[in-house]
Amino acid sequence: MGYIIFGTGGHGKVVLDNLRSIGEDVLGVMDDRWSEAEWRGVPFLGGMDHLEQIVRKYSNSLFIVAIGDNATRGRIATYFEQRGVRFGKAVHSSAVISPDACVGEGTVIMANSVVNADVVVGRHVIINTGTTVDHDCNIKDYVHLSPGVHLAGQVEIGAYTHIGIGASLIPEIKVGKETRIGAGACVIRNIPDGATAVGCPAKVIKISN
Repeated sequence: MGYIIFGTGGHGKVVLDNLRSIGEDVLGVMDDRWSEAEWRGVPFLGGMDHLEQIVRKYSNSLFIVAIGDNATRGRIATYFEQRGVRFGKAVHSSAVISPDACVGEGTVIMANSVVNADVVVGRHVIINTGTTVDHDCNIKDYVHLSPGVHLAGQVEIGAYTHIGIGASLIPEIKVGKETRIGAGACVIRNIPDGATAVGCPAKVIKISN
């Protein structure tokens, strides 16, 4: 068994480093925008149009969709699931994960991150470099926590939400789905679905229809 990465961008580079840090065998990479025989020492297997052949050939492999944008990652992961793809996890060797935490398939946890007791992390989540998630947080599917984000205990983050670099959330905050929290924000009030919130303290400046 080994891993196949979809995505050759910056996020893909870090996912590759994660897998190498824990000694996983990376069988190849897929991308619609790559055409050379190798990528960072990994064989290039093809784009989306080769997916069914790749799944047949590497039937025991696990996939990671290494795309930073939540909506794009969700669309590709759903497409893969419908074609029988199985997903693994890419957790860097320096990350600290509580044995009482639950981490969903397809999720990536970068170097020096901490996930504490009774945290629930959904599917295809990104917990980026140096992020801390304290006890009893609930992070829904396709969330992206940028580098240096800090969630205090019992925070809930809705699906497809993006928390910007260096943002901090106090205990028991609820952030809705498809929401954007700006870089460096200090979130001390609940944030609704579809909102954009910035500043310290964070204020909602826009709500999508």
